Amino acid sequence: MENNVSLDLMDFIEQKILPQYASFDKAHNMSHVTSVIRRSIEIGRQSGADMNMVYTIAAYHDLGLSGPRAIHHITGGKILSTDVRLRKWFSAEQIRIMKEAVEDHRASASHSPRSIYGKIVAEADRDLDPMNVFRRTIQYGLNNYPEKNDEEQWERFYEHMQNKYSEHGYIRLWMHGTPNEAKLKEIREYINSPKKLRALFNQLLEEEKGSETEGKQ
Repeated sequence: MENNVSLDLMDFIEQKILPQYASFDKAHNMSHVTSVIRRSIEIGRQSGADMNMVYTIAAYHDLGLSGPRAIHHITGGKILSTDVRLRKWFSAEQIRIMKEAVEDHRASASHSPRSIYGKIVAEADRDLDPMNVFRRTIQYGLNNYPEKNDEEQWERFYEHMQNKYSEHGYIRLWMHGTPNEAKLKEIREYINSPKKLRALFNQLLEEEKGSETEGKQ
């Protein structure tokens, strides 16, 4: 098992892979992927995983957003498994495991990831800091539904919160005893207090709209 990421692998990914995230939306940009990499490495070291594999999976996990969002996890797995440059560092079996990990990272997956590597990236991809979750969801709404007014943005936002993060939502945590458990509980407390959540939504929405206006000047 590699306990540290190979410097030449890191250089390749930083030069050739990570810049692709610059074309994605604010919720899946360079800041997002670097955060997922950092959290993956933290979890991976605790789990005794191969750090080259952990790092590479995290770096590739959202590349499928270059195609339809609904199947980005499948597309991302294909991008990783067909990238012949990775054969310099990994065996065919390692590439297969990494492909499956990318496929299994999606929050809506109904089944547990097939390996510890899938669980690591799935956990790392769940940035469940409540303020980050709320702000990311607002950013996505403004980016993809600019025609919606404030009330329609709120309706989309709250429906998404219910569908994904509530007690009946589709998000699943596959590793126990992590900080994400407490963070998800806090999100659910907001969801169960719609007035409190709406006040926070209004504040964050104005901040994001203000940021967009500044960016256009």
